[in-house]
Amino acid sequence: MGNPTIKILAKELNLSVASVSKALRDSHEISNKTKQKVLALARQMNYVPNPYASSLRKRVSKTIAVVLPEVADSFFSQAINGIEAVAQEKGYHVLIYLTHESFAREKAILNEFKSGRVDGILISVSGETSDSKHIKDVAEEGIPLVFFDRVCEDVDTARIVTDDFESGYNATSHLIEQGCKKIAFLSISASLSISNNRMMGYKKALKAHKMKVTEADIILCSNDSDENYRTIKDLLKKKTRPDGIIASVEKLTAGVYRACKDLKLIIPGDVKLISFTNLQTALILNPPLTTITQPAFEMGKAAASLLFKALDKQSHEVKQETVVIPSTLTVRSSTGS
Repeated sequence: MGNPTIKILAKELNLSVASVSKALRDSHEISNKTKQKVLALARQMNYVPNPYASSLRKRVSKTIAVVLPEVADSFFSQAINGIEAVAQEKGYHVLIYLTHESFAREKAILNEFKSGRVDGILISVSGETSDSKHIKDVAEEGIPLVFFDRVCEDVDTARIVTDDFESGYNATSHLIEQGCKKIAFLSISASLSISNNRMMGYKKALKAHKMKVTEADIILCSNDSDENYRTIKDLLKKKTRPDGIIASVEKLTAGVYRACKDLKLIIPGDVKLISFTNLQTALILNPPLTTITQPAFEMGKAAASLLFKALDKQSHEVKQETVVIPSTLTVRSSTGS
């Protein structure tokens, strides 16, 4: 058997990698009892520290990574501005990594960070991400990590989110108040927490207003805009087509406008539309778009502030906490205002 790693010691002792590392460094944060257990097992297993890995962990790159599914979405571009506002103040560089909604690419990117390339990570997971082992592995290397917007619920670290459930509820309630009798929900992923929380709010609002929840009205879309257009067009061609649509993410909005135009359906006369989006052009669309707007800049700024709090303490640990920053419903002509 080769030289045992800190991760193996941690697993044997049922401790975190960070705790074992601190015990081996004789940190005051670890009790003497725990230190003795760690040192005893280290001697028993002939553990030898890796000086190369240790030097990498001590090195400060003055760089943080921001891992995103895309930058075309206006939410992420505004969030980057919030992140950079904090990073510049701290004298750090920001590296942007795009997963393009690919789980495989996300895993490859995070695997690169194990070498100590960056001091900390801000991440919004891909639409394909349903397993978080690759994220936990990076966190166990002692690299601080904070989620924003799209999170993995089973990773013990801080996350900055908005009130997705409440926003889904409010969007649906608004369409019902505007007279909609059949509302479709356009989802982007079966695994993303934001998509599922918005959908749960949608279902709750339907039940609260004594309306039937029909799974056929929940449409799973993809990352392909042309495919989404065809899916939406097929939905609107049905005899029992919806008279209200909720686009759970920005990229689905254009497909609804395009399909309605091609089918000669009038927004909001035939179909009322509300979208989760930060598009500044929502005001000048025809008709202007009713939106649920996320506090993107504030979320990026809050996520970066939490990350730098961990880096400033040199603890390499991010306190597990959830910060919720509410979104805003802005009513415009697409829902008949």
